[in-house]
Amino acid sequence: MIEIIEWGRTEYAAALEQQKARLQARCAGEVADALIFTEHEPVFTTGLRKDAARHLLWKNDELRERGIAFHASNRGGDITYHGPGQIVGYPILSLDHHRDLHAYLRDLESVIIATLAHYGLEAERREGKTGIWIEQRKICALGVAVKKWVTYHGFALNLDPDLSHFEGIVPCGITDGTVTSLKAELSQPPTASGLKTRLAVEFNSVFGNTPALS
Repeated sequence: MIEIIEWGRTEYAAALEQQKARLQARCAGEVADALIFTEHEPVFTTGLRKDAARHLLWKNDELRERGIAFHASNRGGDITYHGPGQIVGYPILSLDHHRDLHAYLRDLESVIIATLAHYGLEAERREGKTGIWIEQRKICALGVAVKKWVTYHGFALNLDPDLSHFEGIVPCGITDGTVTSLKAELSQPPTASGLKTRLAVEFNSVFGNTPALS
């Protein structure tokens, strides 16, 4: 079984340092594989994709007025938004038994697709695009990194965030789609605790049979 850890509401920069500490411990074989849940205070983050910062549309004054921070990250991908109402999952697990980052990403996408299917939502990948989509509406962003074949960073699933905050960026550099949430798609969306429980179930079904320590 994967260890499930709840961090509650966090500032992005502080959570990144916590991730790095857990990552180091996992690389050293001191802790087991884990899926960490958190909700971040409002923040725009950029990944390692070239010119990702160009997709930030709001200037510093507007960011301050709206209470949104900015942080350059070392995850993969472009620019995205994190905030309350969005369930962020940080898997910190060893891929040493199967060193295939592409396969890991496909498996992580499968976890999100299965979770959404549980609530009656037909979600899918889009060719050439990152994340998980319901038709042309993006509901989950993904961006990962690895060190010594241990993963960190992860996914951000929109339960009920302030979708207007996505207007401050070109989300993940995508111009031919919009952003959605479970609340926007469902008449009776799940609670945050219920959604995390389902994510943990689906995550364990995919990753729970991997070696606990290596």
